[in-house]
Amino acid sequence: MTSSVATTREALFRPLQVRSMQLANRLVMSPMTRMGCPDALPDEVNRDYYASRAAGGTALIVTEGIGVDHPTSVDHAWIPRLDSPASVAAWRQVTDAVHSAGGRILAQLWHVGPLWGANARFDRANRDRLMEMHPMRPSGRWGTPGVTTYSERSVARWSPEVAPMTEGDITAVIDAFSRSARLTMEAGFDGVTLHGGHGYLLDSFVWADTNRRTDTWGGDLASRSRFPAAVVAGVREAIGPDAPLFYRFSQHTQQDYTARKATTPEELGVYLGALADAGVDLLDASTRRFNDPAFPDLEGDDGEVSLAGWARRLTGLPTGAVGGVGIGASLREQKSGAPAHTADNIDAVAGCLEAGEFDLISVGRLHLADPAIATVLRTGAPLPEFVREIHEMPLRSPEG
Repeated sequence: MTSSVATTREALFRPLQVRSMQLANRLVMSPMTRMGCPDALPDEVNRDYYASRAAGGTALIVTEGIGVDHPTSVDHAWIPRLDSPASVAAWRQVTDAVHSAGGRILAQLWHVGPLWGANARFDRANRDRLMEMHPMRPSGRWGTPGVTTYSERSVARWSPEVAPMTEGDITAVIDAFSRSARLTMEAGFDGVTLHGGHGYLLDSFVWADTNRRTDTWGGDLASRSRFPAAVVAGVREAIGPDAPLFYRFSQHTQQDYTARKATTPEELGVYLGALADAGVDLLDASTRRFNDPAFPDLEGDDGEVSLAGWARRLTGLPTGAVGGVGIGASLREQKSGAPAHTADNIDAVAGCLEAGEFDLISVGRLHLADPAIATVLRTGAPLPEFVREIHEMPLRSPEG
């Protein structure tokens, strides 16, 4: 690495402490669903997949979404779960390998909520059985009526309204997150991150288009934030005072990429403040690009602040950012079979870290293109090309 690159990118390689977890640098392997766990259990292929990224120099590994101990948490037989002694033993092999390679690892706990069925369509062997199950939706709604990001043929199978979640359903899901959180500690994880974005269950309570409830779990934004805050509080109690608890959130949803949970920083503060009060340690802001302005209509410098930057300002908590690191096109913008346009924006990432805009940066596609991407960034070597058909393919797929 030349001295100029070392100076520019130094912020990427500073340590960070979050509760009991010491990180050697600010790089995170972003969670990415691969549908590659036979019988919902990780095996040696998954173990080596995660451990190789830790061996490549990435300080923190965040797993793909792991279904919590609830029947409709995930909708594909090859998406992992954490709900049994067998799953604890399987994940223990993964965490031990990551630790042996010098990394730290968080379990991303997940409930797909209204998006139940999006992955089931790929699971031919179990599709009919999965489609008969009752999705968990705050008000029975899939998303905004008339707005969809999926093909009509696919949407028709899971978009109709169903019965809203009952009080019993809500209690059951909160308890499921707590049970699975306890199992993360048994499995050797360093901590937990909750997937609270993209239109999944936790997010669907915050989003007004999917939460039309008039009870204690619905109403204004403060009331709509009660369910994810209750989940956070239960998980915090389950994992204890030493383990870190991260929370991924977003403005957009998969049902509507223009969705916004908060239209002003003040509204965002109501939502994120509830999570902070419940026990979150770090807020992970998911955006299409890491430095996109969260509220571009604001005057002056405020109009340039990212979602992660606002989360940090509003709560005082450390934050993480994700989106488009090293790549100039989203997956949906990338043409089939073509390498993604490489955009060397690493100095911009380092600049945001240096300025205190956020504290961690998650990298997805470049971790698939090169397990040693951390070493590439440290040395200033050319960025690898990401080809979707090669690098994004599931680790394995069920036959049939």
